[in-house]
This record gives sequence, structure tokens and C-alpha cells, in this order.
Amino acid sequence: MSKMLLTINPDVTAATDSIAAAPTLKEAAEQISKLDFNEIWSQLVSSAIDLGLKILLALVVYWVGKFLIDLLYKFVKHTLEKRKIDLSVNSFLLSLIRIVMMFVLIITIIGILGINTSSFVALFASAGVAIGMALSGTLQNFAGGVMILLFKPYKIGDWIEAAGVSGGVKEIQIFNTILTTADNKIIIVPNGKLSNDMIINYSKGGTRRVDWCFNISYGDNYDKAKEILTQFINEDKRIMQDPAPAILLDKLADSSVQVALRVWVDGADYWSVLYDMNERVYKEFGKYGLSFPVPKMNVNISQK
Repeated sequence: MSKMLLTINPDVTAATDSIAAAPTLKEAAEQISKLDFNEIWSQLVSSAIDLGLKILLALVVYWVGKFLIDLLYKFVKHTLEKRKIDLSVNSFLLSLIRIVMMFVLIITIIGILGINTSSFVALFASAGVAIGMALSGTLQNFAGGVMILLFKPYKIGDWIEAAGVSGGVKEIQIFNTILTTADNKIIIVPNGKLSNDMIINYSKGGTRRVDWCFNISYGDNYDKAKEILTQFINEDKRIMQDPAPAILLDKLADSSVQVALRVWVDGADYWSVLYDMNERVYKEFGKYGLSFPVPKMNVNISQK
């Protein structure tokens, strides 16, 4: 006698049990008839009132919080202006305070509405990590901007040289510094690069030294050249007398005598004094018997 093997599919068995466990139409009708609609309506009204009170409380907290944030913003702004904090630092701190306070206010309102704030904080933290990894260069520029605003290696109006470029500082932003060149070109330099590079600030000290080296011919009267340069210095009111100007015999070159001239001027007058002195020396040295040498080469030809 042969044996029969019966294989039972677990999924089919589970589906059969679910169908058997599902209430019939008659049972469902009996359950609905047992419901107390007055109790359900009462619960709905209670939940609506509770939600309405939470929304009302959230709106009150929002308006009160916004009022306090504006009040704190004005107080900090007045304090910074009273202490004459740099405008760039002023703007950055005020923006940071407003953003942080608004974030705290939003989290508070979410908590009042009964939403679990820990999940939102975790979400913001995760988003911050992801954004930080994607914008690492931007964050470096942001950190560089904070360092520049705090330590002030330069300020608006200074003439600086850094990162291979030079120009006047037009604006210091959170991520970039905007420079204006002498021919009015705009250069945008990332703050991260500036904070990690050597910066030459020509305006930091307020005054600058102007250096010249004028060549006169051998045989020209050096004392006369010195006297004429002294006269030029005394007639130019932009040149400071303290520190005192210096006129030096710098070098005896192959075809000329090099006379060095060093004077101190206000930083804003640097270029005008430099070019005006060059022009005056070129135009007037000849009147006093002083000449500018031209390199010469003597060629001797021998005949055999």
C-alpha cells in the first residue's frame, strides 16, 4: 500500500488563519452598533480643543519670542555701536544671534505642539554633518572669515597683499574678502586662503616709506644732487620731517653713481609722492648740471 505525503505551505496556512480570524459582516455590524457616538464626539471635541489650545499657546510663544529676539537684537546692536566695534564684526554677530535664537524658538514651538523634539535635533545634527562633509571648503572659508573678523589682520580701506594678489579692501564678508585693484578690478578672495597665507598690510601702520634710487654720472657734483633733493623734499608738504628724510650715496655702479632717497609719507599719499618726485627729478636735474648716465661699452680693436 503506497503512502501519501502531504506538504503544507506555511504562507497558505497563515492566510487561511487570517481569513478565519477576520470578522464577518454580521460581527462588524454588531461592533458598530455597540459604539457610543456621544463618547466619540466628546473625545473628538476634547482633542480639537486641546489641539487648538496648543496652537494658540504656540502662537503666543512665537510672538513673545520674536519680540524678545528683536529686543535682544537691538540691545546687542546698540552695545556694539557704543563700543565702536568694526562694522564687519557687528554684522556677523548680529546675524549669528538672530539665527541661533530663531532656531531655539522653533524647537520650543515644536515641543509645545507635542512633537518629539529629540528627533528634530537628531535630524538637524545629521543634516549638519552631511552638509559639513559636502561643504568642507565653504566651512573652511567661514572659519577663516571668523578668524579675520576676530583678529583683524586688515580692515575695510586697507591696502593688502596676500594669496598672490594685492588691492584695497572693499568688503569683508563671511566667506570672502573683496579687493579693489589700482585699476578698479574686483578680486574676490576666499577667506580660508587668506587666513592660511601670509598677509602684507601696507596701511596697518598708517605711514609708509617711499624709496628711490637716482643715478647720476661719474663726475657730477654729488653734493649738488644732495642739495637739490633736499630742496625737493622741503617743498613737498606731504613728506614728513619726522622720521627725518635720508639721502645716501648708495652704490658706485659700473656706469653711474646711485643716490638713495628715503622719506616717510601718509599711506594715502604713497603713490602720488612716488610719481611726483620721479617726474620732478627727471625734469629739473638737467637744470643743475646733473645728468642721467647711459650704460656704455668700450670696444678696443687691435690690428695685427
